[in-house]
Amino acid sequence: MNRANHPTPGLAELAVQLSDGQLTSRAAVERTLDRIEATQPTLNAFRRVRAEAALAEAEEADRRLAAGERLPLLGVPVAIKDDTDLVGEPTAFGCAGDFPPAPADADVVRRLRAAGAVIVGKTNTPEIGQWAFTEGRAFGATRNPWDPERTPGGSSGGGAAAVAAGVVPAAIGSDGAGSVRIPAAWTHLVGIKPQRGRISAWPEPDPFHGLTVHGPLARTVADAALLLDVVSGNSSGNSSGNGPGNEPCNDPGNDPGNDPGDAHRPSAESFLTAAGRDPGRLRIGLSLGAAWAIHPLRLDPEIRAATVELAETLARLGHDVVEVEPRYGLVGPAQLPRALAGIRAWARRAPDQALLDPRTRSNIRLGALLDGPVLRAARAAERPLQRRIGAVFGTVDVLLTPTTAAPPLRIGATDGLGPGALDRAMITACPYAWPWNVLGWPGVNVPAGLTSDGLPIGCQLLGPAASEARLISLAAQLEADRRWYLLRPPERAAAAEAPT
Repeated sequence: MNRANHPTPGLAELAVQLSDGQLTSRAAVERTLDRIEATQPTLNAFRRVRAEAALAEAEEADRRLAAGERLPLLGVPVAIKDDTDLVGEPTAFGCAGDFPPAPADADVVRRLRAAGAVIVGKTNTPEIGQWAFTEGRAFGATRNPWDPERTPGGSSGGGAAAVAAGVVPAAIGSDGAGSVRIPAAWTHLVGIKPQRGRISAWPEPDPFHGLTVHGPLARTVADAALLLDVVSGNSSGNSSGNGPGNEPCNDPGNDPGNDPGDAHRPSAESFLTAAGRDPGRLRIGLSLGAAWAIHPLRLDPEIRAATVELAETLARLGHDVVEVEPRYGLVGPAQLPRALAGIRAWARRAPDQALLDPRTRSNIRLGALLDGPVLRAARAAERPLQRRIGAVFGTVDVLLTPTTAAPPLRIGATDGLGPGALDRAMITACPYAWPWNVLGWPGVNVPAGLTSDGLPIGCQLLGPAASEARLISLAAQLEADRRWYLLRPPERAAAAEAPT
């Protein structure tokens, strides 16, 4: 039997199989590595694959399982994005050049290890996470398993492609302007952007000046919630029964801990528990407008129709759905200086900036101009914007919006575009996600069907500060009704030769 032809089960399902002795971690990791090898020539989802180390960690997990130890993800293979430090591996963040190996694990990796996960590799991302596609001179193009001529999105495109193709059961991405939610929308996944500070970003104390957070990518709400519990510290992973089928506990006894400078704040409740709870009757605001930009909104008719259909589903499930438009105001000037200054700061790590994309170098120069007083003003605008935009939650509990305005872009669609034209293309395709990064508030992408060409569509559930549990409960209710997890990309797309 060719294990590469059998996609990995979901995160919670695989954890149960391992805990119950139906499967060994060695077999699960071997199957994952086989899938990586089989799909890498086409999808190109991974930048680094740690086959030897992962197999050794799987064998150790099997010894621990045999001894009766139980952890939420003991022996389960997962992937992380190549913006996250993994000891002994370079963190290139999509850039070319010879980066040194990381001296220590990032906090999110420490939490994964504390829960018993086996990290099989690091997934592709565009240079310094700047774009809504995952292509770059350092690694080529990552392709969408639903159509290899299309991008899976960005910047967490490698992780999204790997999960959607069944290579890994779940992955950790990061979201600074929609970089978890956009690829989740374009690959038919659940993607959670949590509240800023919910997941520790250490050793980064304030990545991209508060815009960027880590977040899970998975096929189901429960899998995403389980992974969010683990990496946010809600599930400490003790050896006395925590795991699939049991509520993750908040006992900090075995928590790996944080640096004193970390702003991480665990949740008061388990997100996996929230995924199993009825959300109650909510008032849902349907919003099809976007924050003002110099480029006019062009919402694809099929995405508009899918969003309205999802709103009708929510109404059928008993919620009050009303049309609203948040008062975004001039949120753009509060985002751009933070993003460009963050790009400039991260680019200092590149061993040779001459190897960077010319558009990256242009953003570095702009970041230098906007640093200082302009950057401080952008940060100072955050609280007034929270009050202005957050006023909508005086009348509704949750916002429903499209996640993107366009279906997945074709591979190479932005080749040759200068910085201005590239920015226009990104804002035109993806105008909905980035304001929530300025605010720091949570959002969840949920699958909303397919276009007539068979391309995934996603919608966002957006909430005010610290509302992840409500959004997850609502997403789980939608999932139970629509059962989107039954729909998988065609196996031929993942196995086919990459288009020339």
